[in-house]
Amino acid sequence: MRIPIERMNVKVNPDSKRVIARFFYNGPDRASQVISHIMAIDEGDVFGLLSVTLQEYSKRHRNITRILKKNADRIQKLRIFENMDVDYKSLSDHRRLLIGSYFTHEYSIESAAFFNPSIVEDPDQSELEQGEKRLIISFRAVGEGHVSSIVFRRALLDKHNQISMMPIGDHVELPEAIHAALYNKKRFFEKARHAGIDISVIEKINPGLEEKFEYPSLRKLVKEFQKAEPENKQELERLLWLADSFYELSFSLDTDIAERVIYPFSEMEKNGIEDARFVKFTGDDGAVKYYATYTAYDGATILPKLVETRDFYEFKMRPLNGNGALNKNLALFPRKINGQYAMLSRIDGCNNYIMYSKNINVWENPVLLQTPKFPWEFVQIGNCGSPIETEHGWLVITHGVGPMRRYCLGASLLQLDNPGIEIARLKEPLLVPNEEEREGYVPNVVYSCGSIVNNGKLIIPYAMSDYSSTFASVDLNVLIEKLKTDAQ
Repeated sequence: MRIPIERMNVKVNPDSKRVIARFFYNGPDRASQVISHIMAIDEGDVFGLLSVTLQEYSKRHRNITRILKKNADRIQKLRIFENMDVDYKSLSDHRRLLIGSYFTHEYSIESAAFFNPSIVEDPDQSELEQGEKRLIISFRAVGEGHVSSIVFRRALLDKHNQISMMPIGDHVELPEAIHAALYNKKRFFEKARHAGIDISVIEKINPGLEEKFEYPSLRKLVKEFQKAEPENKQELERLLWLADSFYELSFSLDTDIAERVIYPFSEMEKNGIEDARFVKFTGDDGAVKYYATYTAYDGATILPKLVETRDFYEFKMRPLNGNGALNKNLALFPRKINGQYAMLSRIDGCNNYIMYSKNINVWENPVLLQTPKFPWEFVQIGNCGSPIETEHGWLVITHGVGPMRRYCLGASLLQLDNPGIEIARLKEPLLVPNEEEREGYVPNVVYSCGSIVNNGKLIIPYAMSDYSSTFASVDLNVLIEKLKTDAQ
């Protein structure tokens, strides 16, 4: 018999009005043609054309002129103006902005779906009453072309564990992105092999780089080989895509958390940033960081990555390395265990594994932890976020896939000092999609990427058939007792 679980009457739906203004480029020939048209416009008419765009879009974006200028500069860096014998620096500010408007378009980041939530404590817990907790919730937002982004909302749990979503603003902001300064050659080419890049291409590039190299050095070498070996142009380009996966993001301090979106920045994640699992991580010295694992997808290759932040303004993005950093479903424990980082993974797409590392970016030697055991999880078992520490053991919310590819949520308990040992597992699902939750982007699915405990209740944010999200709660003691009973 399943234990009672309370569904909350709070739903977070996709909002097609949430748009970003992003770079729009259809190749050098089309760009040259557009610029030729704009250059033929009389200077006196340029501002009149520009002002129409500014009037229409300035209320939809906090600083539309900054965006237009940035995108015009991107065209300049692609040497389009140089190849047309146009002196970009001599152009008026208004003409540059007009050019930028033709290389910008709006993208609705949430138009298709808003799902797979993860939940952590907000770094700011000030001015709250006893029993309250301020939360940051991440979601996977999907727009046109099934491109996924990470977006955020702020919420408040009251002393009765009722959740209230905080109001959101009118704007959505993209961050400034910065490439990594230095790359470790050994780790970089290990990840290149895991990404499926042709080994012969790797062997040609490898000798030309220092043990610590900069992005311009790699780019220069790749371009030289592309000229010499045009048949390998695409495979060589993938090395640059991989290098682009190491970057940092910086959001303006005048943005609210709900205005910040982590949109695919590198080619290795151009088809989506999927299923971020955030966790509040406490170091041995008591210092707190927030990490998240996520899956980068370029349309062909899966690349597991790690996000690091202290304040949700500055983010470091890095690929994960090692034979344990494969496939999807990685989830970091919230502290070290016996002096090492610990991670759950699902390297074979079917079973749960556990692995340990002294380096948070390198994961080797995954050890089998859980295999499908009950009918509702026969197809696969995986985690639904980072383990939660309790006095009885590590509580892991799992997902199981059964007949008709129905996803349910379950729960397991792992030994505290040795989480490679499963103490207990629910025999029946904790949460099953009901009639209201069965219809959506992907039918018959409930799924979560991270839960939290407050005032004796486990609060589970979850997606309803990969379309929208909601919340459920269950008494923690009741859940623990049921796990112990099922283990007998």
